[in-house]
Amino acid sequence: MKHTANALIALLPLFAAVTAQAVTLNENFDLALSAEVVSDYRSRGQSQTLGDPALQASATLSHSSGLYAGVWTSNVDFGFDIKTRQEIDYYAGYFWQINDDISLDVGYAKYAYERSGGLNYAETYAIFSAYGVQLGHQYSDNFGTNQEDSYSWTYLGYETSLPLETTLSLRYGLVDYKDDVLISSSGNTGSRYHEWEAKVSKELVGLNWGLSYVDTDISDSECASYLGFDDVCEATVVASVGKSF
Repeated sequence: MKHTANALIALLPLFAAVTAQAVTLNENFDLALSAEVVSDYRSRGQSQTLGDPALQASATLSHSSGLYAGVWTSNVDFGFDIKTRQEIDYYAGYFWQINDDISLDVGYAKYAYERSGGLNYAETYAIFSAYGVQLGHQYSDNFGTNQEDSYSWTYLGYETSLPLETTLSLRYGLVDYKDDVLISSSGNTGSRYHEWEAKVSKELVGLNWGLSYVDTDISDSECASYLGFDDVCEATVVASVGKSF
């Protein structure tokens, strides 16, 4: 398998974590907790569990000033001889609520993989939201097996309410690995791919239910040459159920 570590990307739910329902600790601090089961852990369109389910949880401590810090975790499975089965993400940032409809979230995240420390990396991020539209960017310069590679992910999203108290979330993103790591069946190489997701979610009986369609424009041969499997980048439907506190 080639360039495996370059694909170990977690889609950290930063914006959701700091704006979810939270427990008030005192006049300055809130604690947001969440737990979720997903039928497949997809990060930027690529499966992090070889198509198997994942149990995920997060805890975020936020201050009235807008500063926050937290941790997010999920089981993972990258196959082959990669020993890690757990991803733990640590993050800290500043969430600026400009008004009721506009906000800015900036920060730093560290991705750690138990028993496979060589896969660890860090990134900076910024997410601007206005009237349901989100523009996000994440960047790392210590990415990959030698921790000297870089990548960026830029996406445009939109969230709106539907009838029956249902929410529709859309996202279209561009991932750029900077190096030509995607090899097609004809031998052509590339460094970029596009990914997209459409999700419908609803709160019912005290739980958050979701159904997502996730896809990329990575071909089977590009996926196999990059990740070692030809079916972890293709279109799929992901079901989820979770609880926020």
